[in-house]
Amino acid sequence: MAYDISRRRLFGTGLAGLGLAGCASTGATSLSTATEAAFPPGAAEPDIFGPPAGLAMLARNENPYGPAPSALSMLSKAAEKGAYYTSFEAMETLASLIAERHGLEPEQIVVTTGSGEALSALALMYGPNGPIVAPRLFWDTTALYAANLGLANIQRVALTPDMGIDLPAIEAAVTAETGMVQLCNPNNPTALVLPGETIRPAVARMSEKTTVVVDEAYIELADDPAGTTCIPLVKEGKDVIITRTFSKIYGMAGIRVGYTISSAETAEKIRATAMSWTPSTSFAAAIGCYDDEAFLHMSRRKIVEAREMVTTTLDTLGLTYLPSQTNFVYFQSGKPANDVQAALLEKQIAIRGQYMDYTSWSRVSMGKLEDVERFCRALPAVIGA
Repeated sequence: MAYDISRRRLFGTGLAGLGLAGCASTGATSLSTATEAAFPPGAAEPDIFGPPAGLAMLARNENPYGPAPSALSMLSKAAEKGAYYTSFEAMETLASLIAERHGLEPEQIVVTTGSGEALSALALMYGPNGPIVAPRLFWDTTALYAANLGLANIQRVALTPDMGIDLPAIEAAVTAETGMVQLCNPNNPTALVLPGETIRPAVARMSEKTTVVVDEAYIELADDPAGTTCIPLVKEGKDVIITRTFSKIYGMAGIRVGYTISSAETAEKIRATAMSWTPSTSFAAAIGCYDDEAFLHMSRRKIVEAREMVTTTLDTLGLTYLPSQTNFVYFQSGKPANDVQAALLEKQIAIRGQYMDYTSWSRVSMGKLEDVERFCRALPAVIGA
């Protein structure tokens, strides 16, 4: 269990104390794959079900406080019946829970093996029809999945000068020949949020020309989830698809449960395109924790506390960062992102390296509080502050 940590305790010794805590070697480490980024060469052999002991895993936007006990209890019961395929009753139960919360019908919900599968399926469905219009910087792994198969082209629209999603420019790029629009709100890796009063009218207008997909993987961490989500547009009958996941706030990244919210007609097409069968253990865990407000509140509190530790560190160091409504922070250290990543790995702290040509921007996830403290204490020496 994470011990109690406070901003006063962490910063009581001032910048000098932070620097002393992070005075180990900052020599660069060669990083060629995502695996190396997570498990640096020379580290202890990793536990095959998670990061190795001693590694502060702050690279993948996971919630290390999950899964909730309510999820684990149900998962255990389902595992005892793992000889059997997932029942229709389990599928219907989870779809009904999600639909009831949002005032929808179960037929409008498609449960997939993480929202990544849903987004990949959508790229395969709509990519052949025309370009996928998206912000220049977004979670593009699933769009690239179709693009790498020759089934889609991504039309990237430049960000605003303050790194925000330029909705007017995206709207201007959308035509009747557009395959689909893909947005991520809150966005990854920038952590910025488009408020509901901004994103909803724009999405509604674009949906008159093409399908609009809004990836809401981090919506539960937004300051105002209900006011931010585009689900009301689905209820209005717009050509809009929402994707969500249990990987983030629910802490179930390794259990793989996601879902889409759309019209019933679109949902049927997604079911026909999805590529795998979500296991019964995943359904059980999701059913067990979906309404576990105590766990969700605890997770939010821990994430916000960690985020405040990071932003206070960055403020103390005079570094630029983007305001976050997610479980990660995107910041400029004054050094190349890959060099910062490599130097931190020397200290057994894993953060994300460079995205595209955004050389100076680094992303750090909110992990266990003690691991975030390690990052905060190590950063000054790594950047030479």
